[in-house]
Amino acid sequence: MDSGALNIKKWVVMYPVYMNSKKTVAEGRRISLSKACENPNCIEISDCCKHLKLPAAVEIDKAYPRDFMQVGRVRVQLKKEDGTFVNPAITSRKQLMQKIAELVPRHPERMKKQESQKVKKQEPQATTSTSGTSSKSGKGGKKKR
Repeated sequence: MDSGALNIKKWVVMYPVYMNSKKTVAEGRRISLSKACENPNCIEISDCCKHLKLPAAVEIDKAYPRDFMQVGRVRVQLKKEDGTFVNPAITSRKQLMQKIAELVPRHPERMKKQESQKVKKQEPQATTSTSGTSSKSGKGGKKKR
């Protein structure tokens, strides 16, 4: 086995929180809100790295230290062993995060989800026009004794 290619400990770590537009800077977002994307996941980030021709490894069992409920991270190789960049267009972590955040909304899985949600939204609109109003009304609240 080639130890140079498999030594992912020296690769850059990317948590999905770094590019999540739903998170604040205090919660871990590292790029501007205007450039961030909504709720990226490890698979999407890994696919975007492959699209950018960067080697990436997904670590599902790892959690984000500030919020241990955020599971998964991606390790990306920015530099080769000799110090040259794998992709000369991407020379820093911040550039990588911005490129990934641009690509994630156009990910094929996201496009499928958006199309299925549009279809689901159109169906209930037709059925809700025939339904009546509920019998419950006004301020309920706790009754006094």
